[in-house]
Amino acid sequence: MPMHSDLSDGVASLAQALTTHWYEPHVEAQTALHDGSRSLTYRQLADETAKVAANLLAQGLGQSDVLAIAMGRSLDTVIVLLAAIRCGLCPCVLEPKLPAEEIDERLSLVGAKGLVFDHAHHELVRALRLENGNNIRAIDSTQLNSRVAADAAPQAHKVDAQTPALLLFTSGSTGRPKAVELTQRALLNNALGVIEHTGLSQQDRLLHVMPIYHTNGVNNQLFAPLLAGATIIFAERFRAEDMPALIERHRPTIVTGVPTMYSRMLSQSFNPAALASLRMARCGSAPITEALHREIEAKLGCPLVVSYGLSEATCTSTMNPPHARRIGSVGTVLRGQSVQLRQVDGTMTDEPGIEGEICIAGRSVMTGYLGAADATARTVSDGWLRTGDLGRFDEGGYLSVTGRIKDVIIRGGENLSPLLIENVIVSETHVRACCVVGKPDHDLGEVPVAVVVAGADSTLQAQDILDSVRRRLSRIYVPHEVYFVEALPETAVGKVDRKSLAGLVRDGLLQAVA
Repeated sequence: MPMHSDLSDGVASLAQALTTHWYEPHVEAQTALHDGSRSLTYRQLADETAKVAANLLAQGLGQSDVLAIAMGRSLDTVIVLLAAIRCGLCPCVLEPKLPAEEIDERLSLVGAKGLVFDHAHHELVRALRLENGNNIRAIDSTQLNSRVAADAAPQAHKVDAQTPALLLFTSGSTGRPKAVELTQRALLNNALGVIEHTGLSQQDRLLHVMPIYHTNGVNNQLFAPLLAGATIIFAERFRAEDMPALIERHRPTIVTGVPTMYSRMLSQSFNPAALASLRMARCGSAPITEALHREIEAKLGCPLVVSYGLSEATCTSTMNPPHARRIGSVGTVLRGQSVQLRQVDGTMTDEPGIEGEICIAGRSVMTGYLGAADATARTVSDGWLRTGDLGRFDEGGYLSVTGRIKDVIIRGGENLSPLLIENVIVSETHVRACCVVGKPDHDLGEVPVAVVVAGADSTLQAQDILDSVRRRLSRIYVPHEVYFVEALPETAVGKVDRKSLAGLVRDGLLQAVA
């Protein structure tokens, strides 16, 4: 059975919750992690992480020290991450393929004291300065595999609810990436909320294909299932063409992805018998259209459960219940968190039908941006995390995201939501993808323009796009120009890169057809 979601039972840290649960008789023999060739039971995972934790402490790392991890996607990387959390360090998995200069900058920003690397990253580590006034200790991951005698093992650091337990770098869509610091309590609260909301249990098999430097790939797809006693199938990485064989072989009950991943899976052929094992597909990290949502459910034959959250609130704050999902919404609030909407005058409300800025409070909110006190103060006030997203609750307590404050296009003093225009274009014309951004305009300040992926066989014309918006919205929403492209630019985790796209439009690097 999964752990109860009440934190009042004395378990206040993720480290304590995980290790206590892993040794329980009904869990310890169950497969925790499987990558297709190597498997670890929960007992083996507990023993392996304990060994690596002892070896990390033997390197002289202190309480709450930041430990960067430069390793490929593997079970060994997961073990190092979990071991660091167990022994009171604050790990940070680095994004693959970052240049040495960028890694140096990040290590300096967070004051890293250690860097674990594998063979594939040996040359990269040699190129790093590893100074920054901290004398960062470079640790070959093979050093962590030796057994430490019990009488020689260093004393473990005390781990409590407020111990820093994870650093996540934001995507950097509004500037340089910032380091989000999360506590043991925040990680535990998110995991327990996800378990309760989704009914995650020992009977589940989760197919893991998302990056483990991303909040979803770590919090919802490692910590939550490992606390519920589920089995994680750890695939090499996401490739749409690999998904039919992976699902055929492993028969998962849950798959998780972002809209672009599911969109790419639609052209693949799946064995219906293999898909029958799925009880739900989870989707988050980016908006999804109603049309794509229905296509995915029809393809996979199970509910697509859309959620909402961000790194600054650990990961997930609202989620659709699997058996009561509402298309177009991002679901209801997870236990242990509060979500309300901030009005222009600063008051907070969760009354239905009222739009406002989505704000989050509770145990999952970050400690802050490490080394960026001013940015933290602008983002968290009186315990409320300001997300920058606009939303509205319905009568049933389901939240819908209606736009993003920084993406709002101000046309001659009128605020226009790009998401509203995009939803109309996609639903009316059945384009493959669409993104609306603002373009500078001498007279109106800025105007909406549409960047569209029409599909190889489409006869869609720019006028069709304009007419679709004109039919449903007032004239101020009609795009001034339409650009057809083969694909929209994406960030590393599959989100549409609006900032990049707006730059291409602004600099005249796309050819308008209307």
